[in-house]
Parts: sequence; C-alpha cells; structure tokens
Amino acid sequence: MSGVLAIIQNLNEKNDLAYALMRIFLGLALFIRGVVFFSNPGALIELAGDESLYMWFSYVTISHLAGGLLLAAGFFTRLGALLQIPVLFGAVFVVSAQEGLATANQSLELAALVLFMLVIYFIFGSGSLSLDEYLAKKNSDKSKLARV
Repeated sequence: MSGVLAIIQNLNEKNDLAYALMRIFLGLALFIRGVVFFSNPGALIELAGDESLYMWFSYVTISHLAGGLLLAAGFFTRLGALLQIPVLFGAVFVVSAQEGLATANQSLELAALVLFMLVIYFIFGSGSLSLDEYLAKKNSDKSKLARV
C-alpha cells in the first residue's frame, strides 16, 4: 500500500507536466485538423454546406494551424486559444448541435470538450512548462539585473 501512495505522491508533484502534456496534445490535434482542412478544401465546402461560407472555413483552417502551433509550443498561449474559441463555439452550438448528443460519431461531445479546454487555457494560460513562462522568467531576470 505504501508503494501505491508513493506513486500517487510522485504523480501529484507533476501536475505541471500533466497540464503541459494536455496543452501540447490539444495544440497538435488542432494543428493536424488545420492541415487536413488545408489539404482538402472540398471537405470544407462539404462541411459548410454552402460555398458562401468558404471564407469562414478559411478562418477555421488558419486558426487551427496558427493557434494549434501556439498552444503546442506554449507561446502566446492565450492568443492561440482565443483564435480558436469562436471556431469551437460555432462547432458546438451551430454545427454539432444539429446532430444532437446521442450520435455514433460523438462530434458534439468532442467539440464541447475542446471548447472547454480552450477556455481553460485562455483563462489560466500555458502553465509553468511553456515558452510563455520561460520568456517571462528570462525577462524578469533581465529586469532584476538592470536594477542592480
């Protein structure tokens, strides 16, 4: 039993790592979705159901590509999340909501989860294991040296 408690204690000390891994996975998944949309524009038109919405889906592609990379790197994380929140809001409340909750592909549940995670990263930022944090510490160290 003490071995299990030691493992749990060890994992509890790595919450920052878990937060970073979730951010990296979310960013890479959204980036890959952007690559898929970029490589197959016909799929965008099919998803939109109307060619007049093609410009909106161009924004979706760009936001997934750029925002996904920013999230994965933990660089301007809040901006990366903010770029994608309107996209996922539309996916949850416009596109997937029409299908309903009990469908085989579970697109509503997945889109809602991704939207929720983006809101969390927008509010709380990238966490301690990110380029944002590294650059903030580096700038803080420089300002301390300048005051001396």
